[in-house]
Formats: sequence, C-alpha cells, structure tokens
Amino acid sequence: MPPPVVMTIAGSDSGGGAGIQADLKTFAAHDTFGTCAITCVTAQTPNVVAGIAPIDPEMVALQIRTVCSAFALRAIKTGMLFSAAIINATADVLLSCGSIPLVIDPVMVATSGARLLEDDAVHALTTRMMPLARVVTPNVPEAEVLAGRPVVDHEAMREAARRIAGQYGIACVVKGGHMQGEGIMDVLCDHDDIIEISGSRVPDAQTHGTGCMYSAALAAGLAHGDSLPDAVERAQSHVRGALAGQRP
Repeated sequence: MPPPVVMTIAGSDSGGGAGIQADLKTFAAHDTFGTCAITCVTAQTPNVVAGIAPIDPEMVALQIRTVCSAFALRAIKTGMLFSAAIINATADVLLSCGSIPLVIDPVMVATSGARLLEDDAVHALTTRMMPLARVVTPNVPEAEVLAGRPVVDHEAMREAARRIAGQYGIACVVKGGHMQGEGIMDVLCDHDDIIEISGSRVPDAQTHGTGCMYSAALAAGLAHGDSLPDAVERAQSHVRGALAGQRP
C-alpha cells in the first residue's frame, strides 16, 4: 500500500530546523508522503529570525487547492500562518477541501523570541481556523493567550486545555515542555475527557522546531489511523527521540 499523504501549511525555515523543512522530515520518518503549501519565506537559524517575507495569500490558497485536487489527503497541519490575510485565505480554501483531519500548531513566537504571528492575526486564527480543526497543540505561552489566563502548573494546564477545547469545540493538547521539572507532561482534552501523556525530559537540548515536529508527527499518526491519544503519544515520543539524537 502507498503511504498516506499529508500536507503542511507553514513557513520555510532557511536553517532547516523548523517549519516546512522540519515537517517534511517528520512526515518521512513516520512513513507518510508529505506535501506542502508555503506561507512565508524566512531567513533564520535556531538563534535568530533575520527576516520574514510572506507569500501572497492567493498563492497560498492556490498551493493548497492544487494539492487537495491531486491527492487524497489523510491529514493536514498548519504552522506559521503569520497574517490575517493568509489565515483567511487558508480557511476559505480548506472549507472546500472536504473533511480532512486538521492539526493546528498555533505558532506565535519563535524559540529565538521573534514574533511569527501578527497581532491582528490572533483573532483570525481563533475565529476562522480553530473551528475547522480536529486538535490544536499550543505550548504553555500559546495556551495562556488562547485560554486568557496564566498557566503556571499542571492543574492550570488542565484548565487551559478544558477552556480551549470547550470554547472552540475541538480537542486541545497543552504541551508541557515549558514547565519546570524532570519530566514532561502533555495534557489532552477531548470531548471533556482529560488524558495526561508523560515522558522523560531531554536535558540541555536545542528546542528549535520541536513544536513543528510535534504537530507533524501527530498529523502523521492521524493519517495512519491512530486514535488521538495514540497520535499524541507518537508526537511526544518523536520529539523526545529527536532531542536525544542531537549532535553538536
């Protein structure tokens, strides 16, 4: 059987560690065939984003529409969408692509601290894209924005996941990598059920691109027919393995 086909809608990382480049490598590692629609071209490394050039929203939509017309997509993930115009164009075309599981990585700020989502785009993300998703995968700072409250401990992670899932009618995974402690705990809320997925932390690791890898691995799991909790476990395991395998 041919591998399932998945698509990433995200920015290009010239340093190769995040964005489209990280997504396609992750798709390949999980025996899926990766396609893409590029939203922005960036000049960046793990330490700095030197420049961002957004793609024309009509071209973003054309990339998505062309791929959807040629491939039987089993899952789609979004990453860096950058602007309200790109988000609106993406949402419009996804509505015409049929019922395909959508994973949203609500990329707002790079690991280096650079803003990757314009201020007026947050409203478009929450009102146009989030209702289309199967699951959204915020890290702790992103969960604070989406939930509208601080996330300072594991109970606050659970509450944030509940609030986000309830408000948008989708599943939510609040990723625990930003929390202190020897281990990692991700919190999944799906249909009011809370599931905690725990794992070990890789010390002193370079975390650039981990959010991209996580959501891409989760999308690959859904494309293979994994349940959502199993896909989340797959995603956490993939990121842990990638961090553990880093070399200077």
